[in-house]
Amino acid sequence: MTEKKKARIGIDIGGTFTDGVLEVGGRRHTTKVPTTPAAPQLGMFDAIRSLLSIARIAPDDIALIVHGTTLATNALIERRGARTALITTEGFRDVLEMRGEDRYDQYSLALDIPAPLVPRRLRLPVAERMDARGNVLRALGRDALPAIVETLRREEVGSVAVAFLHSYANPAHEDFVADMLARELPGVPVSLSSQVSPEIREYERISTTCANAYIRPVMERYLASLPEQIREMGLDCPLLMMLSSGGLTSIETAMRFPVRLVESGPAGGAIFSSHIARSYGLDRVLAFDMGGTTAKLCLLEGSQPHMARSFEAARNERHRKGSGLPLRIPVIEMVEIGAGGGSIAHLDKLGRLAVGPESASSAPGPACYRRGGTRATVTDANLVIGRLDAATFAGGEMPLETKLAEQAVGRDVAAGLGLDVPAAARGIIEIVDEAMAGAARVHATERGRDIGEHTMIAFGGAAPLHAGHLAHKLKIDRFIIPRQAGVGSAVGFLQAPISYEIARTDWQTLADFDPARLNGVFAALSAQAFAVAGPASLGRPLVEHRMAAMRYVGQGYEIPVPLPTRDLHDDDVPMLADRFAKLYAAHFSRAMPDAPVEILTLSVNVTTEEEPVGGHGAGDPELHAAAPAGTRRVYDGATGALRDVQVFDRDSLAPGASIRGPAILVEAETTTILPAGFDAVIDRLGAIDCRRTAAMEARP
Repeated sequence: MTEKKKARIGIDIGGTFTDGVLEVGGRRHTTKVPTTPAAPQLGMFDAIRSLLSIARIAPDDIALIVHGTTLATNALIERRGARTALITTEGFRDVLEMRGEDRYDQYSLALDIPAPLVPRRLRLPVAERMDARGNVLRALGRDALPAIVETLRREEVGSVAVAFLHSYANPAHEDFVADMLARELPGVPVSLSSQVSPEIREYERISTTCANAYIRPVMERYLASLPEQIREMGLDCPLLMMLSSGGLTSIETAMRFPVRLVESGPAGGAIFSSHIARSYGLDRVLAFDMGGTTAKLCLLEGSQPHMARSFEAARNERHRKGSGLPLRIPVIEMVEIGAGGGSIAHLDKLGRLAVGPESASSAPGPACYRRGGTRATVTDANLVIGRLDAATFAGGEMPLETKLAEQAVGRDVAAGLGLDVPAAARGIIEIVDEAMAGAARVHATERGRDIGEHTMIAFGGAAPLHAGHLAHKLKIDRFIIPRQAGVGSAVGFLQAPISYEIARTDWQTLADFDPARLNGVFAALSAQAFAVAGPASLGRPLVEHRMAAMRYVGQGYEIPVPLPTRDLHDDDVPMLADRFAKLYAAHFSRAMPDAPVEILTLSVNVTTEEEPVGGHGAGDPELHAAAPAGTRRVYDGATGALRDVQVFDRDSLAPGASIRGPAILVEAETTTILPAGFDAVIDRLGAIDCRRTAAMEARP
């Protein structure tokens, strides 16, 4: 294989921009193109063509493409999925509306609960019943199935979810219905809860299965067409998809379980941050990803992101847990808010300034894009106060119109508040920064962490603009803007491992420990995980990790406990109890040594080994004062007046270049604002390493 044939491409389709990275011969080439919402693949192909042109290599020199997309997420948020039916156990058709029987806002008289993805008339009950051990309590009522098939035909259902009670313990009834539907309704995809989410808690399991079925036809059409379209461009290489868990999988697996793609883009950013954190030997990190539509915040410990087995999509109230659709999938844990460059600023019913969560996206986009957008956005505000340069935005490929931004901010915000346009623009930025700071504080507090003890790694097209001010609000003393920060998630795609995680509930107590049964479940899960990850691994060796979700008997929630990758034996009970007690004490400050312990869910993760990263190096570069490329008039929020701020061309700065804030560092994919009170150094890795030197007196 030639050196060129080792070239790899990462493509991240976001709500506003599609980011691309081409890696070859130790170099990275990057690009940003507007996302094409009506046909997302068109933006992807534009990015690929742009990368090939920039790198000056031929299509057949590409060895691999890794892709992440918001298409699955948007289909859930915008309710653009298929007409979906649910076949479920008699008496449980209304679980989707009963939900958890809790209220995410105890005092609201008008809760905005998301409507179920499947309307009641298409939630079709069948007489059957399993117990929690998988024993048949009531045989499947097969006589009712022909009428159900006729209903599905008459309603022109495009996808079917099948979720029977306790099918995680015995999938026989679901398997029978799936075989019958394959014969009677060929071409209609069927999602089984015993395959999508074989775990306890029927509401979460049914919700996840319905979400998978709802978006499956949309994602199948999109994903099935990609390999052929890529070949038509002259690229003959594998195409892998980014998962919400931070791993990669094949197109075939992604088509069967598209619900696992829901957070694929943000997961790439977390992997990117993890790679940077390991390069610096950082233990506690706040990963801050801000693009055109949303901002994502993720905590890393030991340079690894927090993982979870559940996620809530399409929240009606973005900050409120319980206001969305619960999904039981492996996911990198993060908080996401509607705060991006395209977030729309407006005055609410009480005349107060608010920003987001509605976004102008890429079409029509912020007013300054000159694409038909007329409403004021965060990007317009940054342009109005001088933090962005109209002529050099996106490397000069997408010049902005300052006058349109000023008109939008003046009409939508300034006039109603009685402010001048720059002050109103500064207010927009203050609101969005405070929203992100508040989300970060809550996210850290919920995990018992002091956010001020973390180092921030900022990436995404808009994050470097806001990172300094956010660090000031959070009392964070150091933030880092890595190289290629503007396309960080796409870079993360190329750093992600091939992996697949699968879980199944199999309950037992340590007092009645049955190692033979556990070993049998682990063997089955391992075989399934290797079968999925193996074809996608492209020959790279795979390693297996095992986990058991454990809790004290009578508790409602469990914690994950790592297990050895071998058969378990009767004499392993003390080891299991000790591992659980230590992790429980780490979570809740104390353990309960006399309380009985139970194992609830087993999981296996098969993954390629983590690749080593280059360290920061023993010696730092010799410091020297950086030479500015010019100055720019920027609105000073502290004084309400314009001031001259030095502007630096990041690409021309060598390692060791030092800069004192306030300053602006410009590059093709993004712009970094260095506030007063912070100094920056271009370090040996080419990152902008910013550290607090004094209290922030003013900010550009």
